[in-house]
Amino acid sequence: MIVEAKGLRKRYNHVWALDGLDLAVQEGEIYGLLGPNGSGKTTTILILLGLTEPTAGTVRVCGYNPVREPLAVKRVVGYLSEKVGFYEELSARENLQLITRLNGIPDREAKKRIEEALEHVGLADVAGRPVATFSHGMRQRLGIADVLVKKPRLAILDEPTSGIDPEGAVQILDLIKRLRDEAGMTIILSSHLLYQVQRICDRVGILQRGRMVAEGTVAELVGAGEGYWAKVEGATPALRARLEGEDWTFAVEELAPGLLQVALEENARAALFRIVAEEGAVISELRPRVRTLEEIYLRYFQE
Repeated sequence: MIVEAKGLRKRYNHVWALDGLDLAVQEGEIYGLLGPNGSGKTTTILILLGLTEPTAGTVRVCGYNPVREPLAVKRVVGYLSEKVGFYEELSARENLQLITRLNGIPDREAKKRIEEALEHVGLADVAGRPVATFSHGMRQRLGIADVLVKKPRLAILDEPTSGIDPEGAVQILDLIKRLRDEAGMTIILSSHLLYQVQRICDRVGILQRGRMVAEGTVAELVGAGEGYWAKVEGATPALRARLEGEDWTFAVEELAPGLLQVALEENARAALFRIVAEEGAVISELRPRVRTLEEIYLRYFQE
């Protein structure tokens, strides 16, 4: 395991930010760390980076103890914070040169890494421009380049697509996948955008009140679904009212005049066909109801 934490607890004054957290991240995977504000995500990241000490528990990152060996951890871990900060008057290349010098990377090696990183994130053509002229999406790309020049074994990315338009977000997500596939990097991704996590993460951990309440692959958490989706054509108000009154329907939604979408239980297909036929309508589509990660996430916090 590249990250292994057991029984992590962290108290701020009289509040427990972490309360017995166990976390294991395998080398070469993209791990999604999810949870609402106050769930313990930020505290977990700070402990992994060696920026705060746990009140109790043990943690190892790339074989190092962040409490006793924080500098060793910083050499092998890259971090992209939610609010990326750069020197506005310096160019993208100059900002990265400053980063490599702070990390003790020799200039000849640094020059090669910087150009490779800029090319990798699609900023090679604008590397000489001041960062003050960059859009938010370009700054996020530069933040990823900042991580890349260190060539870390582990990258921790905190809300990397926050505030980016949909097209730019897709490009950032594709870039994150390439970090794993081409650079062999392990990635911990903290995000509120669940559909993005579902798209690229190998495994997901859901935190609530400082504890891990669910963990597994996206397929394991989402599962095969519950029941079916059906589209009903030629539906009347009477049919809709009848379906809404059945205890085996999850939802009945009118997509267009005379067109209903019905979510039903696994064993209710025969009952649906019978009622639809009695009302003179037809079923035009029937498919398994696949749950989303968002449904799973919300279920835990409703409980």
